Amino acid sequence: MRFYTLHRAARTLGIAAILFLVLPSVPLAAQQAAALDNAGVDRATLDNAAHARKLLEQMKKALGGDLWLQMPNYEWWGTTAEFFHGNPNGIRTQFWYFHQAPDQDRWEFTKHRDDVQIIGSTQGWEITYRGMHALPKDQLQDILRRRAHSLENVMLLWFPDSRTLLTYDGQQLAERHLADQITLLSADNDSVTLQLDAQTHLPLRRIFGWRDPVYKDKNQEVEEYDNYRVVDGISTPYSITEYHNGEMTREIFLLGAEYDRSLPADEFDPQATARRIVK
Repeated sequence: MRFYTLHRAARTLGIAAILFLVLPSVPLAAQQAAALDNAGVDRATLDNAAHARKLLEQMKKALGGDLWLQMPNYEWWGTTAEFFHGNPNGIRTQFWYFHQAPDQDRWEFTKHRDDVQIIGSTQGWEITYRGMHALPKDQLQDILRRRAHSLENVMLLWFPDSRTLLTYDGQQLAERHLADQITLLSADNDSVTLQLDAQTHLPLRRIFGWRDPVYKDKNQEVEEYDNYRVVDGISTPYSITEYHNGEMTREIFLLGAEYDRSLPADEFDPQATARRIVK
């Protein structure tokens, strides 16, 4: 009930957006608190939002602070397995993953690294020895959707926005750990729920939903994080599990990670990659 009271008040009066424009020198947390107070939101709701903000700040610090959030690029490598209806397909594949902020991704699969996916801001390609082609529309949309709701984007874009509403939902069990749950509701009514380890404040689970444009049914995506290790000052989950509507779809196990790498200038150029791979 508290979440919807906050939502209606802020959306109806638009106070948060106004204060953000006319009081740029006021700290963001103070802007949001003043906006909600002027909108008639009760003190308990204000305290709830402040607690959610504090927990998210603790999560950022636990992950590595600004070093994590402002990281220009990184590489992960390990193995991944796909699942269908929650059952493994029996194939475990080696991978190398490169990310360059804010919106460039590259996956290399197989031990020969000759099956490559490159995803830009709005387009994606797959390159194999047979040639280069655009990723299927549904696959690309899934990748872009996950990126838009990633931990990095949530903290870089959603969290600093004074129009984003924060709520603390209490404590839950996640991955056999006691977790603090926070929900962020963006200005366009999109939401992400994070569950943070109550002791370490590291993220254990990220949850978001979306509505199928054709069938109009609601889908839920969940990503779980485990086995954290500190690499180059950044807490890195060496185990990541993805779920779609409650069914496991992919497991990722890292063997290593490296941050702030010196990447080739054409690392995210699909045509340059095709020239090297296509036979």
